[in-house]
Amino acid sequence: MQYYLIIPAHNEAKFIGLMLNSVLSQTLPAKKIVVVNDHSTDETEKMVRHLAEQNPQLVLLNNLSDAVHQPGSKVIRAFEKGLSAVDDDYDFIVKLDADLILPENYFETIARHFAENPKVGMAGGFAYIEKNGNWILENLTDKDHIRGAFKAYRKECFEQMGGLRPAMGWDTADELLARFYDWEILTDESLKVKHLKPTGANYNRAAGLKQGAAFYTLGYGLGITLIASAKLALLKKKPLLFLDYMLGYYQARSQRKPMLVTPSQAKFIRNYRWMKMKQKLTGKRAA
Repeated sequence: MQYYLIIPAHNEAKFIGLMLNSVLSQTLPAKKIVVVNDHSTDETEKMVRHLAEQNPQLVLLNNLSDAVHQPGSKVIRAFEKGLSAVDDDYDFIVKLDADLILPENYFETIARHFAENPKVGMAGGFAYIEKNGNWILENLTDKDHIRGAFKAYRKECFEQMGGLRPAMGWDTADELLARFYDWEILTDESLKVKHLKPTGANYNRAAGLKQGAAFYTLGYGLGITLIASAKLALLKKKPLLFLDYMLGYYQARSQRKPMLVTPSQAKFIRNYRWMKMKQKLTGKRAA
């Protein structure tokens, strides 16, 4: 299988060398690796350019965007610029963050999953963070969710769902839309990705408001938003985030922000979310 990697990078000089070396050492090499230097003010561009001179499959693009780093539209706009630099001759495409170290068999394993099951639309491993000298699971999401830091999409799935949504909540919208179109999401616990920078380390209160707005634009409704906000705030061990999430939701609702999904997709999403919550309460899983 052939694949492309697209890596948005904003001020990642501290990590991007380690990350790219892990990518260049893969047992199944990428057809092309596109790094989008997104308005960095450190030596990110210099480091990538140096590696690109030695590795012809590595391409550097510079993107001049808002210098303020926030989750959501900024990173996906950078991803879209990278997407414009590749053709459609691939089996799967990958959005990667620039602060990771991947096991050397990561993409060989991902390719095998796609080859073995044609219904798998997205695949990925699990993020681990360093704590007291040990690498532990970064337990911020359910184990059937692929972190936005390392998402691999089968070409047909990626095209059917219309690519990625340039908004906060994109890495939830993509999986829900994939399920809407009857694709399977596969997570492989054997693929342990070292995440060198804790999730959300650079985000401020505005990110919490955006997350709440994302719950609205995904069509969650008030009940699911309350539960999702409480759960996420507890997972991040910041209970006051709950208030930011809910305020963001109410602001988006009052402003009638554009939805990320169609009415039929929003209905599917609500039904799916309620089903998952009922499964957790009863201890049962869907067939």
